[in-house]
Amino acid sequence: MKYKSVFDIIGPVMIGPSSSHTAGAARIGRVARSIFGREPKWVNISLYGSFAKTYKGHGTDVALIGGILDFDTHDERIIQAIELAKERGMKITFNVEDAVTDHPNTARVFIGDEKGELELVGISIGGGKIEITELNGFELKLSGHHPAILVIHNDRFGAIAAVANILATHEINIGHMEVSRKEKGKLALMTIEVDHNIGENILQEIDELPHVLKVTRIVD
Repeated sequence: MKYKSVFDIIGPVMIGPSSSHTAGAARIGRVARSIFGREPKWVNISLYGSFAKTYKGHGTDVALIGGILDFDTHDERIIQAIELAKERGMKITFNVEDAVTDHPNTARVFIGDEKGELELVGISIGGGKIEITELNGFELKLSGHHPAILVIHNDRFGAIAAVANILATHEINIGHMEVSRKEKGKLALMTIEVDHNIGENILQEIDELPHVLKVTRIVD
């Protein structure tokens, strides 16, 4: 196995005790917050596998809520995240599930408020690294470690090429890209990880394309 940096071996700077159960969980929560775009009023989290068995002892619960509050993995406020969230009026529910998942460290995060809802599935793969594998019913693969944009669009000829052309025009390099759709000719989701954060002007260009319904940015 090849490592890109020393942090791939020793893990990230974080609040303990576990890179998988704490740092990874915090990143899953923070990606959910980033995509949702604001602090939710309620949180419903289902835990599977190892997460379900040890989430209180390993701080997975406080880490997930800390991420949803937009705390980074090294933020000491993570320890009091649940109390802080409740002080802000956030309603929190944790569910321990028996279902067998593809990965032992799996969380389904369902958040929302009076304006909307968001549901995602995230897995913690070790060393603080994560993957988001599902978003509002769309299958995807999002690491959460690179700037990214999520583009919801109608499944039409040329929609993907139009987005890629805008990024190429602005010299934005694509590191990873995939498209998921629930049904042919209906809604689809582009997941695009890039090398640099994308400015509002570029997002606006993409948002104005035919067949594009919504663009969400995840900053590094």
